[in-house]
Amino acid sequence: MIRIEHLRKEYPTTVPLKDVNVEIHKGDIISVIGPSGTGKSTLIRCINLLEKPTSGKVIINGEEITAKGSDVARIRRKMGMVFQHFNLFPHMTVIENIMAAPMDLLGLSRQEAYDRGMELLRKVGLGDKAFDYPDVMSGGQKQRIAIARTLAMEPEIILFDEPTSALDPTMIGEVQAVIRDLAKQGTTMIIVTHEMKFAREICNRVFYMDQGGIYEDGTPEQIFDNPQKERTRQFICHLKVLEYSITSHDFDFIGLNTQIEEFGRKHRISQRTIYNIQAFVEEMCVQILLPQMKDPFEMLVTIEYSEEKDNADVILRYGGAAFDPAKTDNELSWLLAKKAAENIAYSFDNEQALGNRVDARI
Repeated sequence: MIRIEHLRKEYPTTVPLKDVNVEIHKGDIISVIGPSGTGKSTLIRCINLLEKPTSGKVIINGEEITAKGSDVARIRRKMGMVFQHFNLFPHMTVIENIMAAPMDLLGLSRQEAYDRGMELLRKVGLGDKAFDYPDVMSGGQKQRIAIARTLAMEPEIILFDEPTSALDPTMIGEVQAVIRDLAKQGTTMIIVTHEMKFAREICNRVFYMDQGGIYEDGTPEQIFDNPQKERTRQFICHLKVLEYSITSHDFDFIGLNTQIEEFGRKHRISQRTIYNIQAFVEEMCVQILLPQMKDPFEMLVTIEYSEEKDNADVILRYGGAAFDPAKTDNELSWLLAKKAAENIAYSFDNEQALGNRVDARI
């Protein structure tokens, strides 16, 4: 139904989408998740050309809407958009808001548009609000009206841009119930959301966005229970992360220690845990691993802190031949590293550039 090829979107100071390639099938219900600023809203706005892509293609039902001269207005009639802030016309009644587009764009008579609008208002539980004005509605009611207005155009695809983020917690359930009902009817939907529980329940696919594109695409079970990529796992598990790359034997160890201290204080990690992280990194990196490194080299230090579990993991990745630090000749540093950590595990993958990996729970 939708094919996206090498989609790129640049702004003067940032590039949220670098190279997006994906296919979306009829009936797919896709939740788009990820940290702020990773291009989630930009992606769906590029799909319906509210944002013009810098380069690449968007193809809908075999027709490239990004091609010069394409009839974008005609294609958009089959693609509804529900915005974060409702965008209802305040000078029109609720039913007039819903009737306007079908009359103007689909050529429906006033009676046809009214009948269809009332049917949709009843569907979203607001049939008794038809002749009220939007300014007397709650946020949840306004969003349900916005969904009814979108459905009035009989779209094949509906794009939701954070449909519940502007709502109070008590109103979120109202909107989610309507979207769940649409999902049961097989409507193709792409939903940008920060509501992880809702995303898991409603969709058959999840896009995790990071690093300028769709970083991981999978089923809800894969993304939420068994993510395949590091950044996805960090996001799903609500991990606080510090990364540091070492590329010289003379790297700024004091600077790294300071960063660990600041990271720990920022996330309210106990002073004892901060000290153990620093001690582990010093003994493992400086005393055991660096003497094994030959220029040029890279060692990546990643510290992940889980607020939920109140523990920290230190992951060390480094290149070169397989080297298990447990086999070091520096027995004292190995004993000190073991004292700082609850457990230490080593693995090697010769298909990775940084194939050596040490995982330690602090």
